[in-house]
Amino acid sequence: MTAAFTFPGQGSQAVGMGRALAEAFPVARAVFDEIDAALGEKLTAIIWDGPAETLQLTENAQPALMAVSLAALRVLETEAGFSVGRDAAYVAGHSLGEYSALAAAGSLSISDTARLLRTRGLAMQKAVPVGVGAMAALLGLDYETAVMVAGEAAEGQICQAANDNGAGQVVVSGDRAAVDRAVEIAKTRGAKRAMLLPVSAPFHCKLMQPAADAMAKALAGVTIKPPASPLVSNVLASAISDPDEIRRRLIEQVTGTVRWRESVVYMADHGVTRFFEIGSGKVLSGLVKRIADGAVGVSVGGPNDLAAAKEALAAAGSS
Repeated sequence: MTAAFTFPGQGSQAVGMGRALAEAFPVARAVFDEIDAALGEKLTAIIWDGPAETLQLTENAQPALMAVSLAALRVLETEAGFSVGRDAAYVAGHSLGEYSALAAAGSLSISDTARLLRTRGLAMQKAVPVGVGAMAALLGLDYETAVMVAGEAAEGQICQAANDNGAGQVVVSGDRAAVDRAVEIAKTRGAKRAMLLPVSAPFHCKLMQPAADAMAKALAGVTIKPPASPLVSNVLASAISDPDEIRRRLIEQVTGTVRWRESVVYMADHGVTRFFEIGSGKVLSGLVKRIADGAVGVSVGGPNDLAAAKEALAAAGSS
């Protein structure tokens, strides 16, 4: 197998995402209905009608993005003959996308995943008072340099690499003053751009420990099965399948670095040439092409993407 199925993270959401899938395919509509039932509310109405400010709230964006990813996957399975266990050498997701990947691979039920992501979003938002933390993108620096910048900027506070997205895109996270210092230091170390991000909390750093504790409690109460295809873990950048380890790594992920660049390199080094980004947006497909030479990124978020996806899967199977 030379294909991997990947799932986007927060920031890829957009009002109206997934509507065309649900209108065209009953299997997609059923996913949205299942998630509404699991949450006890009409999240679907927010996904399709907004307002954008409500969709962007962490506790809504996370289950919403998962809903679109799983709806798209169900359509790929029924209309294009996709099978995670047969066709994907690996599954992987960026931050919350890791939960989508596990649901796609049958490791978590869709209903449990929706509830976990709602809990995760609320816990991450509550972990740090608004204004205390911040995140910043350091563009044009390699990961090692960005880590050094974060360490220098900390000065006894929290400042650490949160996302290693690849292609010279590293995000740092922590106490607001420390992140401000990192922005200024990065500019002196050759960053093309260094800027604060419009986020409501400092994700993927040690300040998120209260949220990690909340997820440990939530994850203890759900069944996790071995995935149909191995999960490339955000915090390890390598493949795992053991349910107990998956649970442990999901907890670590809340405060740990999303090692996306290394994850893509790992999959490419193990023979993956086509990366299917299943869900809203094209962020991961763009990153894949910059990280792995010769890799093909295929975005699948709507009915018009099905023909190209089917063709790419056939090519993956023959390569």
